[in-house]
Amino acid sequence: MNRNVLFVVNPNAGKKISEKIIRTIEQFFPADINYLIVVWKDRNHFTEILRAIQNDGYTDVVAVGGDGTVNQIAKSIAGTPIRLGIVPVGSGNGLARSLGLSMHIEKAIQQIAAGKSIAIDYGTVNATPFFCTSGVGFDAHIGNLFATSAKRGLKNYVRISLSEYRRYKAKNYTIHINGQTLRRKAFLITVANAGQYGNDFYIAPQASMQDGLFHVVILQPVNLVSAIGLVAKTLRKKAHTSALVETFTASELIIERDQNDTIHFDGEPAMELPRVQYKIVPQALQAIIGDKWSKS
Repeated sequence: MNRNVLFVVNPNAGKKISEKIIRTIEQFFPADINYLIVVWKDRNHFTEILRAIQNDGYTDVVAVGGDGTVNQIAKSIAGTPIRLGIVPVGSGNGLARSLGLSMHIEKAIQQIAAGKSIAIDYGTVNATPFFCTSGVGFDAHIGNLFATSAKRGLKNYVRISLSEYRRYKAKNYTIHINGQTLRRKAFLITVANAGQYGNDFYIAPQASMQDGLFHVVILQPVNLVSAIGLVAKTLRKKAHTSALVETFTASELIIERDQNDTIHFDGEPAMELPRVQYKIVPQALQAIIGDKWSKS
């Protein structure tokens, strides 16, 4: 296959970082593969980039950025033969980690050049695509606060989470799933296509991106001691063994809440109506994988 690769560089990386990334791509990406690098300047500029993706014969589009950039690129090519590549330079890098791609820029570029790929599922939440996780409750609340924070990175995410943990109250939800109606008071509900949020926090370690199913995780209200234990299990890929967690599998579900509230999709927050509908779209995104890829 003759490849034609478009690198779309994170618009929020900053001029110095963007210039460094561009130099690194030019240094490590093979000269015998046709490629173009664009820096995504702002939201209006993405219309031009999208037109190029659709019309200029690209075989691969590489998102160079964090989870928000990856989500934007991935949903632009889902359902087409164009393959998604990721050079991860964000905070969580959930999809890149789930695809076994390296967190080192040089190595990730080499993996993109190798071009090994698979077809993966993605999900929709009220018709908005997501590729790793979506959900309601505490993680959506934190995602909303993190998105408006001036500081980025894992340390700031943890700081916000610890600060909000004592204030946040579990909420009542009605979940319609597999012909059942469940009523739960939950700290959070995560709908997982992939196993992790990012940073190797595996909320649904049994999830697979190729089985046509979500893993739906319902977390009961938790005290501080239990929360610490759950975090430890999450890092060890054992969250599903916690007595605080219920897990279901389904290809679609509906979550109902008492009022409009936040959701998140791949960490990006949004305000949505009380009724939130999830559907899986099987094997609909072609994605380049790295050396650490495993099916589940």
